[in-house]
Amino acid sequence: MATRLIEAPSVPRATRRVADPPTRPGRPASLGFRASAIIAALLSIAVVVIHVKDQGGLLTMRDPTYLGIGYFLLEGAGIAAAAVLLSRLALRSWAWLLALGVAAGPFFGFLLSRGPGLPSAMDDRGNWTEPLGLMSAVVEGILMLLAVAAFVRTRSGAAVRQS
Repeated sequence: MATRLIEAPSVPRATRRVADPPTRPGRPASLGFRASAIIAALLSIAVVVIHVKDQGGLLTMRDPTYLGIGYFLLEGAGIAAAAVLLSRLALRSWAWLLALGVAAGPFFGFLLSRGPGLPSAMDDRGNWTEPLGLMSAVVEGILMLLAVAAFVRTRSGAAVRQS
């Protein structure tokens, strides 16, 4: 018994688009994409404000030292993410990866500090109902969802522009 292959009809290149890019060359980003970037920038700043408040002030070092350094790095990354998202660089996928890192890092830190605990920092273990921690988890969760969606959109838009 012979097997016969059936060829699919050739589809013109212009109709093979997976998704429309967030912007076309020479045109500004769509209103929805721009609004997403502004909301993500505000959420990034909210993550920074929450963590400055949690550490006891802008120049206060949190104990243990590795946690204090992590707070400072997070705050710097959050400000950088907000600045990038408010610029034309928001059309780049790496900008959304930065926003994702600003959200995911402390979110998983929250889970680890409340669950098994962190080395030399067991004081928050089991403290799932702390208002500042819950607010932080909600803000970071929303930012994560928004960053993943925008990252996928920029990647599909970049793929369309390159093909």
